[in-house]
Amino acid sequence: MTDLLLFAIFFAVLAAMNLYRLAKGPNAADRMVAGDAMDNTICCAMILFSLYSGRGVYLDIALLAALFGIVDTILVGRYLEKGRGL
Repeated sequence: MTDLLLFAIFFAVLAAMNLYRLAKGPNAADRMVAGDAMDNTICCAMILFSLYSGRGVYLDIALLAALFGIVDTILVGRYLEKGRGL
């Protein structure tokens, strides 16, 4: 139980650092990487919450969030590469 609490604090600190980089990033590519890291952090936190609560529905939500994060990263990367719309 205390291990999950320590990991929750760790993920909260990681999310705060990612949020800072997302807001302060010097360019769009840094913001995209920070957003992707935030998505991964949220997915890991949801998996930990699923273990804590004993409900599997949070695993499904974490999987969907990870899949949407991959699609988002691909689309934003393609947009930044071409410099125009898709």
